[in-house]
Amino acid sequence: MRFVAPSRESIDPAVFLRPPLDSWGEFADLLREPAWPTIAQIEAMREKVENAAKARMPYFVEQTADLLRDGLHYEVRIGERGEIATRPGNWHDLLNALVWLRYPAIKRALNARQLAGIAAVGPRQRTRAQCALTHFDEAGVIVQIDDPALLAQWDAHDWHGLFWRERAAWGDGRIRVDVFGHALLEHALQPAQLLVGKAVAIAPCADMPRRLAHMIDAGKLLNDPLELRPLPLSGIPGWHGDNGNESFYATAPCFRARRPGRSYPPAMRCGWTRDIITAPRKRTPA
Repeated sequence: MRFVAPSRESIDPAVFLRPPLDSWGEFADLLREPAWPTIAQIEAMREKVENAAKARMPYFVEQTADLLRDGLHYEVRIGERGEIATRPGNWHDLLNALVWLRYPAIKRALNARQLAGIAAVGPRQRTRAQCALTHFDEAGVIVQIDDPALLAQWDAHDWHGLFWRERAAWGDGRIRVDVFGHALLEHALQPAQLLVGKAVAIAPCADMPRRLAHMIDAGKLLNDPLELRPLPLSGIPGWHGDNGNESFYATAPCFRARRPGRSYPPAMRCGWTRDIITAPRKRTPA
């Protein structure tokens, strides 16, 4: 069933004080004011980010019938004209804009890889890499983790162990989650939603966005959708109203068993070396 975002006026403002939307407080005016922000307001924020980073960013332009008349692919318009087509009064596009403002280097890397895919197979086909890039763009989660025991639980879909027995890990720095996908943020506007992200696992590092962007741009990540790990975000302590009860991890449909034969790539260093962090056991099909 297609997700329909709630209207702006119907949203409980408290939703912006709960994960994952509480971590986007620097954009509170754009998210929480009664009136929708204009494209000009989003552009003003882009100029601030661009000046602070001293790096050029694509412009946000209103998506109109006139704009679309040229027939350009969405990604091609960004790459060739530096224009991000943005629908006013639309949660999906507003949240996409906020991700651009926070993670411009990663967004640029995704766009560059999409353009390479379009050049290779045309605008009407999609490679496996393009599917992976889109999944991450829409529902991506960046997980910084350096604890092999936690990684083993995640590998095995031991959700009770990962989220209940190891509840402290989600607050003591052993595992850190940054929601990247704008569709995932859109779903979070309804707090009862069971959120599941498509995650990449990397070792903790300084300047994570820039380093992750380099890995994506170089083709070290996001070459196949199967690289992405499912992560039921609703299991993280404090991210769903029901997860204070142990039974939640046995009954909520977002906590699925691992499919037979399914495996995941090891966590990557924020550099060029792969397979650095591995679970302390040999993986075998379930």
